[in-house]
Amino acid sequence: MRTKGGQISIMIVCLIVGIMISVQFKTTENYDPQVRETRFEDLTNQLNTIIEERDALAQEVLSLREKLTNINNNQQAVTDLQEELKKTNLVAGLLPVQGPGIVVTLNDSKRKVQPGENPNYSLVHEDDLLHIVNEMRASGAEAISINDERITAMSEIRCAGTTILVNWNKTVPPFEIRAIGDPVILESGMSIKGGYLETLKVLYGLEVQMQTADRVEIPAYKGPLRVRYSAPFESEEKAD
Repeated sequence: MRTKGGQISIMIVCLIVGIMISVQFKTTENYDPQVRETRFEDLTNQLNTIIEERDALAQEVLSLREKLTNINNNQQAVTDLQEELKKTNLVAGLLPVQGPGIVVTLNDSKRKVQPGENPNYSLVHEDDLLHIVNEMRASGAEAISINDERITAMSEIRCAGTTILVNWNKTVPPFEIRAIGDPVILESGMSIKGGYLETLKVLYGLEVQMQTADRVEIPAYKGPLRVRYSAPFESEEKAD
C-alpha cells in the first residue's frame, strides 16, 4: 500500500509539474516574440536618432570649418592691410623711425659784422634749410627732421620775423638737421666741393658741423594733415 500510494503521489506530482511546465512554455512562447519585436523597434529608433545626431554634428563641423577658414582669411586680410598701412605711415612720416644717417648742425655766424656788410648774411635763413633738405633728399635721405620737426610732403619752412617756422612751429638756431639713409652717400652728397654747405661755411661764415651716425632717431610728424582740394582720381578706360 505504501509503495502504491507513493507511486500515486509521485505520479500526481509529476502531472502537476508537467502541467506547470506546459503552461510556462505556452506563456513564454506567446511573450517572447512581442518582447523581441518591441526591443528591436527600440534599438532601431535609437539607431536612427544616433544617425541623425551624427549627420547634424557632421554638418556643424563642416560649417565651423568654413567659418574658421573665413576667419583665417579675414585675419590674413586684416594683417595685410595693417602691414600696408604701416608702410604708408612710414613713408608719409607718421611714424617715428631710426637708422643710420648723418646729423648736420647749422648756426648763425659768430664773427663780428664788418662795416658795410649785410648782417643778414651771417644768419641762417629758411632758404638755407630748404636747400639743405633738398640736397639730403637728392642724396637718398629716407627721413629728415629739423629740430625734431619731421619733414614731410606737407611740411612748410618759412620765415616769420626773427624766427623760422617749420610745420608752423617756431624754431631758432642752432638747427639740427637729421637724415636717415646711407651715411657714406649722404656725407658725400652734402660735403661736395662747391656745395651749399661749403658755401654757407666759407662764403658767409656760418657754423656748420656734420657727422655720420650708426643710429639716428627721427620723430613722427605731429601736425595736422590738411587736405582740402585733393581727392583720389580713377582714370576711365576708353572703350575699344
